[in-house]
Amino acid sequence: MRRVTSMARARGVLPQDEAAGGSARGPEDPAVAALLEAAMRRLEETVDMETAALRNRQPIDLNEFNTRKNQGLLELDRALRMLGGAPPSESMLAQLGRLHRKLDVNREVLKIHLEAVREVAAIIAEAMRSADSDGTYSLAFRSKGPAP
Repeated sequence: MRRVTSMARARGVLPQDEAAGGSARGPEDPAVAALLEAAMRRLEETVDMETAALRNRQPIDLNEFNTRKNQGLLELDRALRMLGGAPPSESMLAQLGRLHRKLDVNREVLKIHLEAVREVAAIIAEAMRSADSDGTYSLAFRSKGPAP
């Protein structure tokens, strides 16, 4: 908990005096709400950037985006723990729902991208096999008789 509050204090989301207390806070606490909103906003921005880059076929570093999304989810998880088991407010639930939908879209775009990568890799692998083979052991040159 101290790590989350010091992170929030360093980002200017949590004032010094509120960061000193270590107890769980509810969704009505402005500091918790601000921390949650900031974590969700950063995660949404990362997901939006990755989705847009993939849709526009821009070269991207998928490892970097994966790291940023993992960091964002960790930050969000830590912020949610500050609720101490209290249910999120309606606005937080709406923002979480929006983030969930964006993550679903991102997953689908990534799935399409990875399927395309697999197809290209298969085409390249087949071209390499064809280029390396002289056809000696190819099934295409087997006699038309019954298989041995």
